Amino acid sequence: MKFSKLFLIALSATLFVSCSNDDNDDAPKGVYDNGFFILNEGTTQGTVSFSSNDLTSFTKDVYSTANGNDLLGKFAQNIFFSGDNAYIISGGANNITVVNRYTFKLITKIETGLKNPRYGVVKDGKAYVTNANTYSYENAATGDTDDYVAVINLATNTFESKIDLNATANRVVLKDAKLYITDSYNDKLLIVDIATKKLDAPVQIGFNGDCIEEEDGILYILKGGFGNASEIVKVKIADKTTTKITFPESLSGAGFMDLEDNKIYYTVGSSVYTVNTSATTASTTAIVTTPATYVYGFAVNDGRIYVGQGSFSTDGKAYIYNLAGTLEKELTTGLGTNGFYFND
Repeated sequence: MKFSKLFLIALSATLFVSCSNDDNDDAPKGVYDNGFFILNEGTTQGTVSFSSNDLTSFTKDVYSTANGNDLLGKFAQNIFFSGDNAYIISGGANNITVVNRYTFKLITKIETGLKNPRYGVVKDGKAYVTNANTYSYENAATGDTDDYVAVINLATNTFESKIDLNATANRVVLKDAKLYITDSYNDKLLIVDIATKKLDAPVQIGFNGDCIEEEDGILYILKGGFGNASEIVKVKIADKTTTKITFPESLSGAGFMDLEDNKIYYTVGSSVYTVNTSATTASTTAIVTTPATYVYGFAVNDGRIYVGQGSFSTDGKAYIYNLAGTLEKELTTGLGTNGFYFND
């Protein structure tokens, strides 16, 4: 009887500890857990805003809140994550600021090996960051291009090597140990094999390729930009074959694109549209027309549409809608709001 009672007491204690640990696993890892960051490009210095997922808590400048007078860097361009860290690319400062993604406390800054860094992805403990070293029409036209991918060792947060592209570099996605890079000033999709650090044969997609997303082995590349005809090129990764979603002339100048649940969402002017990924023609019926006079940031995530107003003279705005186009929240952000990054 004594043994049984002791066993039951021990078992009860074990179950209590076990349940307590489970509860702790669900606890927030920091003040900026369970929410999303809003990147503001800025003019002299970029900033980062934060909102909780339930839209009840908002901080306009989390970097200054966490780090006092330290400055983030000119022309904040992109954020990527690895483990507990967030990496903030500042193209005008030629650096990457490394912070804890849950507290936003500064860890270090990567300040070598970068020339106008743009976008980054992570694979096996290394970051691959596009650098638009000669990002101009003039250089692209003459073939004078020395853009490259910087390889960053994330264990030491140091520049390790570079992969020359011999083309202009912009946005990048990672799929099966290969980098797919849009080159807005040329007519090709660049492909880099991470293992060999060499270029594969490019895919011809036409000029003005910009936003790029991948889903189920297919790359979706939005072509457009101010004054240009729009279309979405679909590249099947397995055999590099291409198909298109055509746009009418009325939808020229498409700006941004994102994918969510087998649907493509894209912007033209201040409006947001959607079509199925299997579509061959674009929809001309907007989900919503936003108050943004200059859409500069866009994302679709977990049943919401995020639109950034990119003012560079006054504070920007972030407009958050459900997928039916109903406004859920309007936030006042910083100068040049250009991206949304989800910290779940």
